[in-house]
Amino acid sequence: MVTSSAAVRPAREAAELDRCLAHLPPAPGRSPHRRTFQPRVLDACLRDAAVRRTLKISKAIVLGDSGVGKTSLVNRFCHQVFDSNYKATVGVDFEVERFDVLGVPFSLQVWDTAGQERFKSIAASYYRGARAAVICFDVTDLMSLSHAAQWCHDVLEANPVPPLLFLVGTKQDLASRPALEHARETAVSMAETLGAELWLVSSRTGANVDALFCRVAGLTFDASVAAELADGGPRKVGDAVTLSAEKRADGLRGRLVRQLGWCRPQ
Repeated sequence: MVTSSAAVRPAREAAELDRCLAHLPPAPGRSPHRRTFQPRVLDACLRDAAVRRTLKISKAIVLGDSGVGKTSLVNRFCHQVFDSNYKATVGVDFEVERFDVLGVPFSLQVWDTAGQERFKSIAASYYRGARAAVICFDVTDLMSLSHAAQWCHDVLEANPVPPLLFLVGTKQDLASRPALEHARETAVSMAETLGAELWLVSSRTGANVDALFCRVAGLTFDASVAAELADGGPRKVGDAVTLSAEKRADGLRGRLVRQLGWCRPQ
């Protein structure tokens, strides 16, 4: 019987200095996502005491083929460790990481999902409610990049409001310079098709890992607060609000699905 391995781990009592975000962290290149916090979010965080008091939580899911390095990516960010011994994730697992964004406490749930086919239905049940999807591929195995479209489709199917998409190439330290450049060029095209922001990282060296997740945290915080404001103000749990999803979801999701029409299952 397959069971979930998800476990709750308490967030840090206070955000570490490098996780205190006064500005939206930059993207590494061209991006479909925001460059700055929305003005109304900035104003609310500075002036609205109710916004500052409300618990802010967002969910980011990490997904992709088995063996691309999803768990290593999460462990490098959450624990600053790297284990070269491969151990497949069974079901799902998640961590809770604390940030301070615009002076407001914020928790990012990072969900590590199994990539093996036999666990896919279990993992997919946890896609719902994601503010961000980190779709991983191995830069030394471009077949895993070709599967990114299907992973994206699965996420869209589970969420009426499309999450922010990040296409993340792992193991950049293992690729030669020409191979890495070829992977980058191929991934740029895929990222543009998916409407995703492209990152290349190394869990072994830590290159770009913290920057990636700080960017994810900043963007999901921005979306969460904007959702509260659009829905009439903060509630008890910040990320429980969904931008009046019933009114907007079909249009938002429809535009993305039309862009991805070629990758839908036949």
